[in-house]
Order: sequence, then C-alpha cells, then structure tokens
Amino acid sequence: MSFGLASARPSPHATCPCGGGAFGHCCGPILEGVPAPSAERLMRSRYTAFVVGDAAHLLRSWHPRTRPDEIVVDDGTTWRGLVIDGAEEDGDAGVVSFRAAWRQHGIDGELHERSRFVRRGGRWVYVDGDVD
Repeated sequence: MSFGLASARPSPHATCPCGGGAFGHCCGPILEGVPAPSAERLMRSRYTAFVVGDAAHLLRSWHPRTRPDEIVVDDGTTWRGLVIDGAEEDGDAGVVSFRAAWRQHGIDGELHERSRFVRRGGRWVYVDGDVD
C-alpha cells in the first residue's frame, strides 16, 4: 500500500504538519510511541506520519485485523494540509471526519474520510474508514 513521499521530521519547535501546534508537543511524542490521548490525536499523528514517511507508526497504529502487510510511503504524493471536520468518542470507540489535501504529479486533490478507531490495551488504533 503506497501513501506518499517521505520527508524529514520537523524540529520539535516547528509547526506540526497536522496543524495542531509545535511538532514536539503535538504529533512528535506520539510518533515516538507515547499513546495518543484521543482518536483525533491519533488521526492527526497518522496524517503527520504520512507527511514524514513514518511507515512504522502507520503500521503500529493500525488495528491488526485491518492493516496491510506493508506500507510504502514513496509514490510521489505530497500531503499539503489537514482539516478535522468532526471527532467523537464513545468509550473505547471513536470516529474522526477529516479532509487531507494532496498533490501528485502536479495534480491537486483532497481526501475526505470518516475514520473509525478503537482503544485496544489502552491505545487508540485506526480500524478503517469510509472515503467520500
């Protein structure tokens, strides 16, 4: 499964690719293995992982029942911005609706998804999503 062109991780003080603040206080710790405190924060960290090419985080944060065997992050897609349209949690289940802008081979587009998450062993994981 291929998802985008890898780039360098931002410095801790740089703006996080997800738009949620400084990388070192936003997605950086989650990419390093700190559990995400909410489904939305996991969604943001997964977007950031696509931006920086962190396939290990994507696999680690994907439910084992639905994740692919491997993720390739070098297909020429550049992720250009994330907008969270809504997030809700009910116990150990969560849903996050978002839009992610991308560019591939000079063509711009936007992914609209309603993603489902569950908490397993105290950690949020991505299950699947519906793409509009």
